[in-house]
Amino acid sequence: MSTTESHDPRRGRWIPWVFVGGMLTVVAVNGVMVTAALTTFTGVTVGRAYERGRAYNAVLEEAARQDALGWGAQVALAGKVLRVRVLDREGNPVPGRLSGRMVRPVEGTAEPLDFVAVAPGHWIATAAGRPGQWEARLTLAGPEGRHLDIRHRFLLP
Repeated sequence: MSTTESHDPRRGRWIPWVFVGGMLTVVAVNGVMVTAALTTFTGVTVGRAYERGRAYNAVLEEAARQDALGWGAQVALAGKVLRVRVLDREGNPVPGRLSGRMVRPVEGTAEPLDFVAVAPGHWIATAAGRPGQWEARLTLAGPEGRHLDIRHRFLLP
């Protein structure tokens, strides 16, 4: 019994090209993923995080110092007017000079705030910036050289 099968060398030529195409697809997808990873948000929210972590006891001491002052800040946004009131433990206004800026938490861009004292312990400023989430980072230089750091997030219309 003899078989007369003819062998066609062109019949399986496409098989290696399937592997080449598959590998090129993998390389292309990996290239897209690497580009996306390098051009989008890095995830870093604080610079020099290691050094800040090592100095965390100083942060805790500063927070305890500010808590011992007994000063409380009330921050409110009405339209584009930022109102800040600072009262002591007994509810009396705390006089001083208020300064600060608005910061976009993700982008890090900042806008200065020019506060005007409308009464003892009460200041207002115009919050000029584009709509979105902002953080007011304020410092009150109060009597006897004491100071209070104020942080408040809000949505600007």
